[in-house]
Amino acid sequence: MADKKKIVLAYSGGLDTSVAVPWFKENYDAEVITVTVDLGMVDLEAIRKRALAVGAAKALTVDGRDTLVNEFLFPALQAGAIYEEQYPLATALGRPLIARYLVEAAQAEGAYAVAHGCTGKGNDQVRLDVGVTALAPELKVIAPVRDWGMSRQQEIEYAQARKLPINIKSSRFSVDENLWGRSVEAGELEDPWQEPPEEAYAWTKPLSATPDDPAYLEVHFDQGIPTAVDGEAMPGAALIRHLNALAGSNGVGRLDHVENRLVGIKSREVYEAPGAVVLHAAHKALETLTLSKDQARTKARIAQEYADMVYNGLWYSHHRHDLDAYVRSTQRYVTGDVRLRLHKGNCVVVGRSSPNGLYQHRLATYDSGDQFDHSAAVGFISIYGLPVRTQNQVQR
Repeated sequence: MADKKKIVLAYSGGLDTSVAVPWFKENYDAEVITVTVDLGMVDLEAIRKRALAVGAAKALTVDGRDTLVNEFLFPALQAGAIYEEQYPLATALGRPLIARYLVEAAQAEGAYAVAHGCTGKGNDQVRLDVGVTALAPELKVIAPVRDWGMSRQQEIEYAQARKLPINIKSSRFSVDENLWGRSVEAGELEDPWQEPPEEAYAWTKPLSATPDDPAYLEVHFDQGIPTAVDGEAMPGAALIRHLNALAGSNGVGRLDHVENRLVGIKSREVYEAPGAVVLHAAHKALETLTLSKDQARTKARIAQEYADMVYNGLWYSHHRHDLDAYVRSTQRYVTGDVRLRLHKGNCVVVGRSSPNGLYQHRLATYDSGDQFDHSAAVGFISIYGLPVRTQNQVQR
Protein backbone atom coordinates (compact mmCIF):
# COMPACT_ATOMS: atom_id res chain seq x y z
CA MET A 1 0.00 0.00 0.00
CA ALA A 2 1.42 3.34 -1.02
CA ASP A 3 2.25 5.91 1.63
CA LYS A 4 -0.33 8.61 2.13
CA LYS A 5 0.35 12.07 0.82
CA LYS A 6 1.59 14.54 3.40
CA ILE A 7 0.48 18.09 4.12
CA VAL A 8 2.41 20.42 6.42
CA LEU A 9 0.10 22.76 8.33
CA ALA A 10 1.06 25.97 10.14
CA TYR A 11 -0.61 25.22 13.47
CA SER A 12 -1.49 27.84 16.09
CA GLY A 13 -3.63 25.64 18.32
CA GLY A 14 -6.73 27.74 17.70
CA LEU A 15 -10.10 26.69 16.34
CA ASP A 16 -9.38 27.18 12.63
CA THR A 17 -6.21 25.12 12.43
CA SER A 18 -7.49 22.48 14.87
CA VAL A 19 -10.51 21.87 12.66
CA ALA A 20 -8.24 21.87 9.59
CA VAL A 21 -6.37 18.74 10.74
CA PRO A 22 -9.31 16.29 10.49
CA TRP A 23 -10.71 18.21 7.53
CA PHE A 24 -7.54 17.51 5.55
CA LYS A 25 -7.59 13.86 6.56
CA GLU A 26 -11.18 13.50 5.40
CA ASN A 27 -11.05 15.57 2.23
CA TYR A 28 -7.50 15.01 1.02
CA ASP A 29 -6.83 11.52 2.38
CA ALA A 30 -3.51 12.88 3.62
CA GLU A 31 -1.36 12.74 6.71
CA VAL A 32 -1.11 16.10 8.43
CA ILE A 33 2.16 17.27 9.96
CA THR A 34 1.78 20.41 12.04
CA VAL A 35 4.42 23.10 12.50
CA THR A 36 4.16 25.51 15.42
CA VAL A 37 6.63 28.40 15.56
CA ASP A 38 7.45 30.36 18.70
CA LEU A 39 8.11 33.97 17.75
CA GLY A 40 7.95 35.14 21.31
CA MET A 41 4.57 34.36 22.83
CA VAL A 42 3.80 30.67 22.31
CA ASP A 43 3.61 27.64 24.65
CA LEU A 44 5.13 25.16 22.23
CA GLU A 45 4.59 22.02 24.29
CA ALA A 46 0.90 22.65 25.02
CA ILE A 47 0.19 23.33 21.35
CA ARG A 48 2.20 20.27 20.26
CA LYS A 49 0.05 18.04 22.47
CA ARG A 50 -3.15 19.59 21.13
CA ALA A 51 -2.01 19.01 17.54
CA LEU A 52 -1.53 15.31 18.22
CA ALA A 53 -4.86 15.16 20.05
CA VAL A 54 -6.78 16.52 17.04
CA GLY A 55 -5.18 13.94 14.74
CA ALA A 56 -1.83 15.19 13.47
CA ALA A 57 0.53 12.41 12.42
CA LYS A 58 3.46 14.45 13.69
CA ALA A 59 3.71 17.78 15.52
CA LEU A 60 6.85 19.80 14.93
CA THR A 61 7.84 22.83 17.00
CA VAL A 62 10.39 25.54 16.24
CA ASP A 63 11.88 28.23 18.47
CA GLY A 64 12.23 31.07 15.99
CA ARG A 65 12.73 33.97 18.39
CA ASP A 66 16.41 34.69 17.77
CA THR A 67 16.06 34.23 14.02
CA LEU A 68 13.08 36.58 13.97
CA VAL A 69 15.04 39.26 15.81
CA ASN A 70 18.34 38.99 13.96
CA GLU A 71 17.15 38.32 10.41
CA PHE A 72 13.83 40.18 10.29
CA LEU A 73 13.15 42.66 13.12
CA PHE A 74 16.53 44.35 13.37
CA PRO A 75 17.02 44.73 9.59
CA ALA A 76 13.58 46.35 9.46
CA LEU A 77 14.53 48.59 12.39
CA GLN A 78 17.71 49.64 10.60
CA ALA A 79 15.58 50.44 7.57
CA GLY A 80 13.16 52.50 9.68
CA ALA A 81 10.28 50.45 8.27
CA ILE A 82 6.92 51.64 9.68
CA TYR A 83 3.85 51.08 7.52
CA GLU A 84 1.82 54.25 6.91
CA GLU A 85 3.75 55.99 9.72
CA GLN A 86 1.95 53.86 12.31
CA TYR A 87 2.47 50.09 12.14
CA PRO A 88 5.89 48.63 13.06
CA LEU A 89 5.03 45.50 11.01
CA ALA A 90 5.15 42.88 13.78
CA THR A 91 2.88 40.29 12.14
CA ALA A 92 4.09 41.19 8.66
CA LEU A 93 7.71 40.48 9.63
CA GLY A 94 6.84 37.17 11.29
CA ARG A 95 4.97 35.66 8.37
CA PRO A 96 7.91 35.21 5.94
CA LEU A 97 9.83 33.38 8.65
CA ILE A 98 6.86 31.06 9.24
CA ALA A 99 6.75 30.46 5.48
CA ARG A 100 10.42 29.48 5.58
CA TYR A 101 9.88 27.01 8.41
CA LEU A 102 6.90 25.49 6.58
CA VAL A 103 9.00 24.96 3.47
CA GLU A 104 11.85 23.43 5.45
CA ALA A 105 9.45 21.03 7.18
CA ALA A 106 7.73 20.08 3.93
CA GLN A 107 11.03 19.32 2.25
CA ALA A 108 12.30 17.31 5.22
CA GLU A 109 9.06 15.32 5.52
CA GLY A 110 8.45 14.78 1.81
CA ALA A 111 5.15 16.70 1.81
CA TYR A 112 3.56 17.82 -1.43
CA ALA A 113 1.71 20.80 0.09
CA VAL A 114 1.75 23.30 2.91
CA ALA A 115 -1.31 24.86 4.50
CA HIS A 116 -2.23 27.78 6.73
CA GLY A 117 -5.31 29.14 8.48
CA CYS A 118 -5.56 32.55 6.81
CA THR A 119 -8.83 33.98 5.54
CA GLY A 120 -9.50 35.19 2.02
CA LYS A 121 -9.45 38.93 2.68
CA GLY A 122 -6.44 39.44 4.92
CA ASN A 123 -2.82 40.27 4.20
CA ASP A 124 -1.34 37.16 5.78
CA GLN A 125 -2.58 34.83 3.05
CA VAL A 126 -0.51 36.84 0.56
CA ARG A 127 2.58 36.88 2.76
CA LEU A 128 2.49 33.13 3.33
CA ASP A 129 1.46 32.09 -0.19
CA VAL A 130 4.03 34.31 -1.88
CA GLY A 131 6.71 33.38 0.64
CA VAL A 132 6.22 29.64 0.20
CA THR A 133 6.07 29.74 -3.59
CA ALA A 134 9.15 31.98 -3.74
CA LEU A 135 11.16 29.50 -1.70
CA ALA A 136 9.68 26.28 -3.12
CA PRO A 137 7.53 26.80 -6.23
CA GLU A 138 6.94 23.05 -6.49
CA LEU A 139 4.87 23.03 -3.28
CA LYS A 140 1.10 23.42 -3.37
CA VAL A 141 -0.38 25.94 -0.92
CA ILE A 142 -3.78 25.19 0.62
CA ALA A 143 -5.81 27.61 2.75
CA PRO A 144 -8.80 25.66 4.14
CA VAL A 145 -10.44 28.63 5.88
CA ARG A 146 -10.31 30.48 2.57
CA ASP A 147 -11.81 27.48 0.76
CA TRP A 148 -14.35 25.78 3.00
CA GLY A 149 -16.72 28.66 3.72
CA MET A 150 -17.63 27.52 7.24
CA SER A 151 -18.77 30.08 9.80
CA ARG A 152 -17.24 30.06 13.27
CA GLN A 153 -20.33 28.28 14.64
CA GLN A 154 -20.13 25.65 11.91
CA GLU A 155 -16.47 25.07 12.75
CA ILE A 156 -17.41 24.54 16.40
CA GLU A 157 -20.13 22.08 15.44
CA TYR A 158 -17.72 20.26 13.12
CA ALA A 159 -15.21 19.95 15.96
CA GLN A 160 -17.80 18.85 18.49
CA ALA A 161 -19.15 16.16 16.14
CA ARG A 162 -15.63 14.69 16.02
CA LYS A 163 -15.00 15.21 19.73
CA LEU A 164 -11.96 17.38 19.08
CA PRO A 165 -10.32 18.92 22.17
CA ILE A 166 -10.70 22.41 20.77
CA ASN A 167 -9.77 25.60 22.56
CA ILE A 168 -12.64 28.05 22.04
CA LYS A 169 -11.56 31.46 23.21
CA SER A 170 -14.22 33.73 24.63
CA SER A 171 -12.49 36.94 23.53
CA ARG A 172 -14.43 39.04 21.08
CA PHE A 173 -11.17 40.14 19.50
CA SER A 174 -8.86 38.46 17.02
CA VAL A 175 -5.27 38.71 18.26
CA ASP A 176 -1.87 37.94 16.78
CA GLU A 177 1.37 38.63 18.60
CA ASN A 178 5.10 38.13 18.54
CA LEU A 179 8.06 39.82 20.20
CA TRP A 180 7.73 42.95 18.08
CA GLY A 181 4.08 43.65 18.72
CA ARG A 182 0.48 42.65 19.24
CA SER A 183 -2.27 43.08 16.61
CA VAL A 184 -5.92 43.29 17.66
CA GLU A 185 -9.01 43.44 15.46
CA ALA A 186 -12.72 42.45 15.21
CA GLY A 187 -15.50 43.09 17.71
CA GLU A 188 -16.33 46.74 18.33
CA LEU A 189 -12.93 47.69 16.90
CA GLU A 190 -14.54 47.33 13.47
CA ASP A 191 -16.28 50.67 14.16
CA PRO A 192 -13.54 53.29 13.62
CA TRP A 193 -15.60 55.88 15.54
CA GLN A 194 -15.50 53.89 18.78
CA GLU A 195 -12.59 54.29 21.17
CA PRO A 196 -10.88 50.94 21.73
CA PRO A 197 -11.99 49.43 25.07
CA GLU A 198 -9.38 48.75 27.70
CA GLU A 199 -9.94 45.01 27.19
CA ALA A 200 -8.29 45.28 23.78
CA TYR A 201 -4.92 45.96 25.42
CA ALA A 202 -2.68 43.52 27.26
CA TRP A 203 0.89 44.87 27.11
CA THR A 204 0.33 48.52 27.99
CA LYS A 205 -1.17 50.12 31.08
CA PRO A 206 -3.90 52.76 30.87
CA LEU A 207 -2.60 56.25 31.64
CA SER A 208 -4.44 56.29 34.96
CA ALA A 209 -2.35 53.32 36.12
CA THR A 210 1.05 54.56 34.95
CA PRO A 211 3.63 56.17 37.29
CA ASP A 212 3.39 59.88 37.97
CA ASP A 213 7.15 60.28 37.63
CA PRO A 214 8.79 59.80 34.22
CA ALA A 215 11.14 56.91 33.53
CA TYR A 216 14.45 57.56 31.78
CA LEU A 217 16.46 55.01 29.86
CA GLU A 218 19.45 54.87 27.55
CA VAL A 219 19.72 52.61 24.51
CA HIS A 220 23.08 51.84 22.90
CA PHE A 221 23.35 51.03 19.19
CA ASP A 222 26.18 49.43 17.23
CA GLN A 223 25.82 50.13 13.51
CA GLY A 224 22.07 50.58 13.86
CA ILE A 225 21.53 47.50 16.05
CA PRO A 226 20.44 47.98 19.68
CA THR A 227 22.82 46.08 21.96
CA ALA A 228 22.38 47.48 25.48
CA VAL A 229 19.91 49.27 27.73
CA ASP A 230 21.16 51.47 30.59
CA GLY A 231 24.65 50.11 30.12
CA GLU A 232 23.63 46.46 30.36
CA ALA A 233 24.38 44.41 27.26
CA MET A 234 21.46 42.24 26.18
CA PRO A 235 20.81 39.81 23.32
CA GLY A 236 18.13 41.02 20.94
CA ALA A 237 15.12 39.04 22.17
CA ALA A 238 15.82 39.86 25.83
CA LEU A 239 16.33 43.54 25.00
CA ILE A 240 12.97 43.75 23.22
CA ARG A 241 11.17 41.96 26.05
CA HIS A 242 12.75 44.34 28.56
CA LEU A 243 11.61 47.39 26.61
CA ASN A 244 8.14 45.93 26.09
CA ALA A 245 7.74 45.65 29.87
CA LEU A 246 9.30 49.02 30.73
CA ALA A 247 7.56 51.06 28.04
CA GLY A 248 4.28 49.20 28.45
CA SER A 249 4.22 49.96 32.18
CA ASN A 250 4.38 53.66 31.23
CA GLY A 251 1.53 53.37 28.73
CA VAL A 252 3.83 53.66 25.70
CA GLY A 253 3.12 51.69 22.54
CA ARG A 254 -0.62 51.93 21.83
CA LEU A 255 -1.44 52.49 18.16
CA ASP A 256 -4.93 52.95 16.69
CA HIS A 257 -4.78 52.91 12.90
CA VAL A 258 -7.11 52.69 9.91
CA GLU A 259 -4.82 51.12 7.34
CA ASN A 260 -4.93 50.18 3.69
CA ARG A 261 -4.75 46.42 3.25
CA LEU A 262 -3.06 44.92 0.24
CA VAL A 263 -6.34 43.35 -0.92
CA GLY A 264 -7.90 46.78 -1.38
CA ILE A 265 -9.99 47.33 1.75
CA LYS A 266 -9.47 49.60 4.73
CA SER A 267 -9.19 47.96 8.13
CA ARG A 268 -9.20 49.44 11.63
CA GLU A 269 -6.34 47.88 13.59
CA VAL A 270 -5.21 48.33 17.16
CA TYR A 271 -1.57 47.58 17.85
CA GLU A 272 0.59 47.37 20.93
CA ALA A 273 4.31 47.68 20.28
CA PRO A 274 6.06 49.26 23.28
CA GLY A 275 9.58 48.05 22.51
CA ALA A 276 9.30 48.75 18.79
CA VAL A 277 8.04 52.30 19.40
CA VAL A 278 10.98 53.03 21.73
CA LEU A 279 13.59 51.50 19.43
CA HIS A 280 12.31 53.21 16.28
CA ALA A 281 12.31 56.58 18.07
CA ALA A 282 15.81 56.04 19.43
CA HIS A 283 17.21 54.75 16.14
CA LYS A 284 15.80 57.65 14.15
CA ALA A 285 17.23 60.13 16.66
CA LEU A 286 20.69 58.60 16.36
CA GLU A 287 20.47 58.76 12.57
CA THR A 288 19.75 62.52 12.74
CA LEU A 289 23.14 62.82 14.39
CA THR A 290 25.14 60.50 12.15
CA LEU A 291 23.63 60.73 8.63
CA SER A 292 24.09 63.64 6.28
CA LYS A 293 21.08 65.62 5.10
CA ASP A 294 20.96 63.82 1.74
CA GLN A 295 21.46 60.40 3.32
CA ALA A 296 18.66 61.01 5.84
CA ARG A 297 16.18 62.24 3.24
CA THR A 298 16.93 59.44 0.80
CA LYS A 299 16.71 56.88 3.57
CA ALA A 300 13.29 58.21 4.59
CA ARG A 301 12.05 57.35 1.10
CA ILE A 302 13.73 53.95 1.30
CA ALA A 303 12.06 53.36 4.68
CA GLN A 304 8.62 53.82 3.15
CA GLU A 305 9.48 51.53 0.25
CA TYR A 306 10.85 48.92 2.66
CA ALA A 307 7.72 49.07 4.82
CA ASP A 308 5.43 48.67 1.80
CA MET A 309 7.47 45.73 0.58
CA VAL A 310 7.27 43.95 3.95
CA TYR A 311 3.57 44.69 4.40
CA ASN A 312 2.80 43.46 0.89
CA GLY A 313 4.49 40.09 1.40
CA LEU A 314 7.54 40.57 -0.80
CA TRP A 315 10.24 39.69 1.72
CA TYR A 316 11.75 37.00 -0.52
CA SER A 317 12.35 39.35 -3.41
CA HIS A 318 15.56 40.60 -4.98
CA HIS A 319 14.18 44.07 -4.38
CA ARG A 320 14.47 43.48 -0.62
CA HIS A 321 18.06 42.29 -0.98
CA ASP A 322 18.88 45.45 -2.91
CA LEU A 323 17.24 47.67 -0.30
CA ASP A 324 19.06 45.81 2.47
CA ALA A 325 22.38 46.55 0.79
CA TYR A 326 21.62 50.27 0.80
CA VAL A 327 20.36 50.21 4.38
CA ARG A 328 23.43 48.35 5.64
CA SER A 329 25.65 50.97 4.02
CA THR A 330 23.77 53.79 5.79
CA GLN A 331 24.23 52.09 9.16
CA ARG A 332 28.05 51.96 9.17
CA TYR A 333 28.33 54.97 11.49
CA VAL A 334 25.00 54.73 13.35
CA THR A 335 26.69 53.90 16.63
CA GLY A 336 26.06 55.67 19.91
CA ASP A 337 23.60 56.23 22.73
CA VAL A 338 20.12 57.69 22.93
CA ARG A 339 18.38 58.83 26.10
CA LEU A 340 14.58 58.70 26.24
CA ARG A 341 11.87 59.78 28.64
CA LEU A 342 8.79 57.59 29.05
CA HIS A 343 5.81 59.24 30.71
CA LYS A 344 2.04 58.82 30.50
CA GLY A 345 2.01 57.16 27.10
CA ASN A 346 4.66 59.41 25.56
CA CYS A 347 8.12 58.38 24.38
CA VAL A 348 10.38 61.40 23.90
CA VAL A 349 14.04 61.48 22.90
CA VAL A 350 15.87 63.84 25.25
CA GLY A 351 19.50 63.17 24.36
CA ARG A 352 21.74 61.58 21.76
CA SER A 353 25.49 60.99 21.52
CA SER A 354 27.77 59.33 18.99
CA PRO A 355 31.51 59.11 18.32
CA ASN A 356 30.55 59.50 14.66
CA GLY A 357 28.17 62.44 15.18
CA LEU A 358 28.16 65.14 12.53
CA TYR A 359 26.97 67.76 14.99
CA GLN A 360 29.92 70.02 15.83
CA HIS A 361 29.49 72.37 18.77
CA ARG A 362 32.18 74.75 17.51
CA LEU A 363 30.15 75.29 14.33
CA ALA A 364 26.67 75.31 15.88
CA THR A 365 27.27 77.50 18.94
CA TYR A 366 26.43 81.20 19.13
CA ASP A 367 28.74 81.64 22.12
CA SER A 368 32.37 82.78 22.18
CA GLY A 369 33.65 79.43 20.89
CA ASP A 370 31.95 79.98 17.51
CA GLN A 371 34.33 78.99 14.67
CA PHE A 372 31.85 79.33 11.80
CA ASP A 373 33.16 81.66 9.06
CA HIS A 374 30.44 84.32 8.97
CA SER A 375 32.21 86.24 6.21
CA ALA A 376 31.61 83.32 3.80
CA ALA A 377 27.84 83.76 4.12
CA VAL A 378 27.63 86.86 1.87
CA GLY A 379 29.15 85.14 -1.16
CA PHE A 380 27.21 81.95 -0.51
CA ILE A 381 23.89 83.83 -0.39
CA SER A 382 24.74 85.74 -3.58
CA ILE A 383 25.39 82.54 -5.54
CA TYR A 384 22.51 80.64 -3.90
CA GLY A 385 20.02 83.38 -4.76
CA LEU A 386 21.33 83.95 -8.32
CA PRO A 387 18.67 81.89 -10.18
CA VAL A 388 15.83 83.53 -8.18
CA ARG A 389 17.14 87.04 -8.91
CA THR A 390 17.73 86.26 -12.56
CA GLN A 391 14.26 84.82 -13.17
CA ASN A 392 12.54 87.74 -11.43
CA GLN A 393 14.60 90.28 -13.38
CA VAL A 394 13.83 88.68 -16.73
CA GLN A 395 10.26 87.45 -16.13
CA ARG A 396 8.99 90.13 -13.81
